Amino acid sequence: MSATQTPLKYKRLLLKLSGEALMGKAGYGIDMDVVARLARDISEAVAAAAEIAIVIGGGNIFRGLQGAAGGMDRATADYMGMLATVMNSLAFQGALEKLKVSSRVQSAIPMPTVCESYVRPKAMHHLRKGRVVIFAAGTGNPFFTTDTAATLRAIETNCDAVAKATQVDGVYSADPKKDANATRYDRLSYSEVLARDLKVMDGAAIALARDNHLPVIVFSVEESGNLLKVLRGEARATVVS
Repeated sequence: MSATQTPLKYKRLLLKLSGEALMGKAGYGIDMDVVARLARDISEAVAAAAEIAIVIGGGNIFRGLQGAAGGMDRATADYMGMLATVMNSLAFQGALEKLKVSSRVQSAIPMPTVCESYVRPKAMHHLRKGRVVIFAAGTGNPFFTTDTAATLRAIETNCDAVAKATQVDGVYSADPKKDANATRYDRLSYSEVLARDLKVMDGAAIALARDNHLPVIVFSVEESGNLLKVLRGEARATVVS
């Protein structure tokens, strides 16, 4: 590390990406140009000696809640959503491998012909070796979101924080794209997020983070290079702790 570089504030980080982040401006599916840009951010972070784990949602392909709302059995719909996250994870792994970034996909639903099964000691080993670990298929259980899966995996793998990538630069009192008077927060407590019903992550994820003293950083994924700023504690973001 050169003298001009800020040291990493967070050495091991779990990045939570929404499925929608991968589809860019398209209405559905995976925009590989967007995936390539996000992969470059990960590549920069790995080059700076950060240990990175990732959880990606599946909303760009299938959303369990929408399936259930359409009359599908909720558990079945959630399992379909989990399979969508595996597809996104494999696409992301491909983009990382193109950049010569070593990575592993670990699925909570065993599918050995496609990827590794989630095994905590194995995940820890990969992270220590500098490999990016992409946790797929949520928690492997219906009725839990990928936000909860991200928080759970971050705690299990001793991450210093979980970073939630969004389209805005932090947490606001309302949607800043719809309400010009929305207030932006630099710092929040877990209790404030829950009491004000701020849409950071779902309640179960925030409660799990609170109980395990895991900081949640909400930042914008729209700006290239922002992940490295998050790792150094320099990004414009909201920290929930």
